Amino acid sequence: MKIAILSQNPHLYSTKRLKEAGQQQGHDMRVVDYLRCYMNITSKKPTIVYKGQPLENFDAIIPRIGASKTFYGTAVVRQFEVMDVFSPNQSQAISRSRDKLRSMQILAREGVGLPITGFAHATQDIDGLIETVGGAPLVIKLLEGTQGIGVVLAETYQAAKSVIEAFRGLDANILVQEFIKEAGGADLRCFVVGGQVIAGMKRQGAEGEFRSNLHRGGNAEEAILSAEEIDTAIRAAKAMGLKIAGVDLLRSNHGPVVMEVNSSPGLEGIESATGIDVAGKIIEFITKNAEQTEEPDHSSGTFRDRIRY
Repeated sequence: MKIAILSQNPHLYSTKRLKEAGQQQGHDMRVVDYLRCYMNITSKKPTIVYKGQPLENFDAIIPRIGASKTFYGTAVVRQFEVMDVFSPNQSQAISRSRDKLRSMQILAREGVGLPITGFAHATQDIDGLIETVGGAPLVIKLLEGTQGIGVVLAETYQAAKSVIEAFRGLDANILVQEFIKEAGGADLRCFVVGGQVIAGMKRQGAEGEFRSNLHRGGNAEEAILSAEEIDTAIRAAKAMGLKIAGVDLLRSNHGPVVMEVNSSPGLEGIESATGIDVAGKIIEFITKNAEQTEEPDHSSGTFRDRIRY
C-alpha cells in the first residue's frame, strides 16, 4: 500500500514513527509537506502537485496538520478526498475539532461530559459570563491557542475580569470555563484509534503549574482508565468524526469531562509512557480500512463513512 504522511517536518517524532511503522508492515511510505502542494481543481481529473510532480496512486493519507495551518492543510486533505484517497481523519472532522467553540457545542449536543463553559462577545456582559461558570477561580482560553498557550487561570473575580477585558480589547475570541480544582493539575490523554482506546496516559503539570501539557514541563505516566473514562473518550472522538484522536479528560467530582479532542495527537509522550506501539496500530487501522470501497457522496463532495469500528 502507498501511504502519504502529510507533515511539514519529516524529522518530528510522530512523523518518523509513522513512517517507520508503515515500512515495517511492508508499505511504501512518503512524507509530503502539505504546504508545498498545489491543487488542480477540475471535474475531469482533480490532482495534487508536489515539487512539480503529480501525487498519484496513493491508497491512503495520514494528515498531521499544524493548528496554525488548518485552512490550507484541510484544503489539501479535501482534495485527496475528491481523488478518492482514504483518510482516517477527513477534512471536515479536522476543521470541526480545531474550532474549540464548535467542538464544545457538538460534544454538549451529544451529552458528553464537559466543564461548564461560557462564551460571549461584549465586555458589558463579563459579570454574567463569570457567574455562568460558577465564579472564580476560572480558566480563560483563547480559541486559537494550542499546547497550553493562551490558557490563563484567574484565581479571583477581579483577575478574571481584567484578563477577559484585555483579551476582548484585542478582539480575541475566548472561552471561559470552570476550574476543576480536584484534578490537581493533572489530565488524561486517551488515544483513540478506530473507535477503541488503545492507550492512555496521565499527564501531571510541573509544580505550581495548572496546565499539564508536556510542552510546558509536565510529566507523563501510563494511566489506568475507568470504563466511564474510556466510554467518554470514544464518544467524544466519534462525535467529532475522528477515527484517530487524542482525547484530553479531567477527573472531576461529577465524572470525566472533556477538555479537547485533538485530530493530530503526538505519539512521543504516549508511546514513551505506555510502551505501546501506537504508530503500528494506526498503520494497521489504515491498512484494514483503506482497502474497503468508499462510495462518493456527490451532494457534499466527501465520502460516506463506511469505516469499520
